[in-house]
Amino acid sequence: MRRKDREMSEEFALRIIDKSIYANLTTIDSEGLPYTIPISVAREGKSVYMHSAKEGTKIDNIKNNNFAIMTFVGDTKIPDPITESEYKKAVEEGKAGKYLLSKKFTTEFESAVARGKISIVESDEEKIKGLRLISEKYTPENMPYFDNAIKVSLNIVNVIRFDIESIKGKRKKFDKNGEEMKWQRME
Repeated sequence: MRRKDREMSEEFALRIIDKSIYANLTTIDSEGLPYTIPISVAREGKSVYMHSAKEGTKIDNIKNNNFAIMTFVGDTKIPDPITESEYKKAVEEGKAGKYLLSKKFTTEFESAVARGKISIVESDEEKIKGLRLISEKYTPENMPYFDNAIKVSLNIVNVIRFDIESIKGKRKKFDKNGEEMKWQRME
């Protein structure tokens, strides 16, 4: 990681998985080229579950090469527009350029990048576990109907498990005084 001052802990990176609305999954195709798609995920420990159709490029790639990379995005914030008074103050202090670049032409973010092995889940028990995790994350209000949905979908859906071998978390965030919180500093 180039910006070590923005690197966060492994626990932070795992929390980013849990809060992300979707992830990007990159697999390798038969020609050795990357193939990336957005997917819905849920995590248990260092395993990330997703669901899929029974056939398709993603499934072909997993069968041919079990290495994958996943990226996750947590909270993001675009800065408020520059006010005239902010700009004048920065000019007066001789910091207009630095202020504009560091505070106004940037984005606050949280992200995680994981590398690991990916596989198609074979056992019904683990498939149900993965689908339950996904459903609890995205549609918790529908859980009373989960068992009925499983009866219909279990044999027509793939569940995929990504086992994290390494993960890095990164963050750019400003505190209430407008200073960037570096080196894993929390509020």
